[in-house]
Formats: sequence, C-alpha cells, structure tokens
Amino acid sequence: TINVDGVLTIEATRIGGDTRLAHITRLVTQAQAGKAPIQRLADRISAVFVPIVFVIAAVTLAVWLLVSGNVEGAFTAAVAVLIIACPCALGLATPTALLVGSGRGAQMGILIRGPETLEDTRRVDTIVLDKTGTVTSGRMSVVDVLGDGDVLGESEVLRRAAAVEAGSEHPVARAIVTHVTKATDTALASPAEFVNERGRGARAVIDGDVVAVGRPEWVVQIVDAGSGASDELMTWIDERRARGWTVVAVGWGGAVRGAIAVADSPRETSAAAIEGFRSLGLAPILLTGDNALAAQAVADAVGIDEVIAEVMPEDKVAVVTDLQSRGRVVAMVGDGVNDAAALAQADLGIAMGGGAAAATEASDLTLVREDLLAGVDAIRLSRRTLRTIQGNLFWAFAYNVAMIPLAAVGLLNPLLAGAAMAFSSVFVVANSLRLRRFRSIA
Repeated sequence: TINVDGVLTIEATRIGGDTRLAHITRLVTQAQAGKAPIQRLADRISAVFVPIVFVIAAVTLAVWLLVSGNVEGAFTAAVAVLIIACPCALGLATPTALLVGSGRGAQMGILIRGPETLEDTRRVDTIVLDKTGTVTSGRMSVVDVLGDGDVLGESEVLRRAAAVEAGSEHPVARAIVTHVTKATDTALASPAEFVNERGRGARAVIDGDVVAVGRPEWVVQIVDAGSGASDELMTWIDERRARGWTVVAVGWGGAVRGAIAVADSPRETSAAAIEGFRSLGLAPILLTGDNALAAQAVADAVGIDEVIAEVMPEDKVAVVTDLQSRGRVVAMVGDGVNDAAALAQADLGIAMGGGAAAATEASDLTLVREDLLAGVDAIRLSRRTLRTIQGNLFWAFAYNVAMIPLAAVGLLNPLLAGAAMAFSSVFVVANSLRLRRFRSIA
C-alpha cells in the first residue's frame, strides 16, 4: 500500500517485551531455569551425600595408614574416593534434561511454563476439554436463519443481531458479524449501552430498541416476552440443535423475533487426539456452555463418551473442583477467557495458543500450534523428560554407590577415577540429548 495524500496513523499495540515472541522466550527461559520437585529431592540428598563422602575419605585415609602404614597408598585411595564421588553428574541430571526437553517442545510449538509441570503430567488421569476453539476449529459460520414472518423478515433479524454482536469477541458473535458484513451488503447500526453476559448472550440498544442475542430463555427475560418464544420458533431451534448446530435467539420490543443457527466442525485431528489421550491413560470429558444436543453431536464425532453441557463460565471451576474431590487428577484444555479460571484450578492447565491471553497466563502448558494433537505431544514430551531426569539421577547415584567402595579399597587410582567421573557426566548429557529425537504423533 502506498499512502499518497492522506495521513497514516500506526499504533503498535505490543512492543519489545510485550510481543508474542518475547512471551514465548520468557516461558522457555523460566522452564529451563527452574527446579522440578524431583531436583529439590536430589539437592536434599546431595546435602547429606557430600559430608558423608568426606567422612568416607577420612576413614579410608585412616584405615590405610593404620593397616598398611603406606602413606602414598592411603592418600591415593582417599583422593580417589573424593574424585569418584564428585556429584557433577548429579548436578547435570535435571538441568540438561529440562534444557533439551523444553527446547524441543518450543520447536514443536509446545511451551512448558515451569519444571513442576513435568510432575503434574505424570499424575493426570482425566482430561477436560472445552468444545469451541479446542475440540472444534472455533471458526463458526451462519448456516440458517429464521425470522418472524408476521413482523419482520430474516434480514432485519440478522442486521440487528450483527449490530449487537459487533461488540463481542465470542466465536458465535464473530460468525454473525462476518456473515452480515461479507455475505450481505447491509450496513451495521451503531449500538449503544452494550452489555455482554458471559455464557448467556449480549444486548444493546439498536434503533431505540433493546435487542438481545443469546440463549432463548435469556432473550425471553431480557425483552420481557411474556408469552415466551413461539412454538414454531422453539421447534425450529430444537431441530437445528439436533443437527449439532449452535442456535441463538434474537428479540426486541417484547417478543422473540427470530433465531440464527451457526455451525462449527471438529478439528480434523481431534478424533486422533482423543484416542491419543486415552492411550496415555486419560479419560476425556467434553465441557461446554453450549446446548446438550450440539455438544453430544461433537462428542460423538470425536469419540468422547462423557459430556457436561450447558455450563455457565463461572461454573466450569465447580466442575473441575468436583472431579478433583472425587479423587481424579484433572487436566483442562481451553482457549477462552471463560476457561481461564478452570485452567488455573485444574492440576494441569493446557491453553490453545490462539486463544485469549487470560487462558494462556493461567495455563501450565501452552500449545502454539492450534491442534489438539499438540496436547497429546505436550503430555508425552513432559513425561518423557521426567523419565529422562529420573534415569539420569538413578545412574548418577548408582555410579557413586558402585565406585566409591572400589576407590576406598585401592582398586581405582585417581587418574581412572577422574576419567570415570567425567564419563558419568558425559553419559548424563548424552542421555538428555536423546530428547532431541522426540517426534510428534501427528
């Protein structure tokens, strides 16, 4: 674009440390610099292990002097004990695995917020999934419209609904606004006194009328429709819901004037992702504020057996808490502001990177790839990294336990002890580097 005669004003909404790249860098750095609970255990063991090694070295020196009187042999054995027991491998066991694992995750579009997340992924047995934007693509489109034929046509229902929804960022709202502004040639009226009620709908004053768009029951209350919605309208709504569509009613002037149906299809990889979660021992649950028929249609399409539908945003936390009270360790996957509290409450929060910033901030894992299979990869990679840390710590301790007695009895001179100690560190690093070969299941 070339600006010739006009004034071009550019506003940078994110600069420097506020950019998405900077946020990703901070998360990776935080994950690599922190300590996992298992590392804290290793640190406590090291705090006891090091003094014990000094004691063993002193005892070795004293015994050799008393038994053989060989000063050179006594000091050689004692020094060999100190060299072979050097906890270098122990210190490298966790940081190297975290460094490689989090780096590999970043390459795959998986951001691990902190090392404690690794422990959480091991214990999770239930995964709760939001529907719109998580299991489904979140890119809704208007598929059917019913207008009140006795009063106004479908075009007026769409026009007023779009004018109200222009103030909302909900996927349903975006679908209606896009349909009216692109598929038709209708100009949107200017809304006034816009109010968004999460999980219910939105309302605003359009052309002097309070226009409400949302759940039919809520719309009836807002527009004060004493007789409720007509039987014809409710039959139409039920038929569309049975197809798995999401339906919102539109009302003003004391009556429900029409309804709009929008459709959202499951992501192509969602069914494979659900099977992947099951293979990891996680029981999937679909949690949504949408109506039960639409939720069940999506659940059937991707293979989820348990569905919790028509849940208000503020009640999602209660659902997660209830599952936890029954002894289940819960992971939550979501993408919207409505999911942020539930993500924070869950034992493991997983946010879709394309969603709201609030959801990303409340999560333990962020999926930069808008693909539910990335969630499976995230849990697999976290568990693999944790197993690598455990393996590193085991061999580091086993090496010391096995070699200290050999050094104490004089079967290991300091030169060989130094080589063996160096080899243990190389082994830990090499074992951690195997995480670079981790591959996605996609």
